[in-house]
Amino acid sequence: MTTEELTSKVQEALQEIRPFLQNDGGDIRLISIDDDKIANVQLLGACVGCSINQMTLKMGVEMTIKKHAPQIEKVVSVSP
Repeated sequence: MTTEELTSKVQEALQEIRPFLQNDGGDIRLISIDDDKIANVQLLGACVGCSINQMTLKMGVEMTIKKHAPQIEKVVSVSP
């Protein structure tokens, strides 16, 4: 899979999870994919200060991304 195809798959995953984040006043965006294995994302809005954002990142975002792009081994939240 090319980098462009992988990026597209990760974006599809983010589109799937985005409505749930937006319901709580948050959002997410893809910053980069390192070595075709690590997705760097940025949590936005209410997600930034949320006390459960790391749980959301692992249980919601990472799981959804891995469903769409199994090559991704880890999802990391980067600061704005």
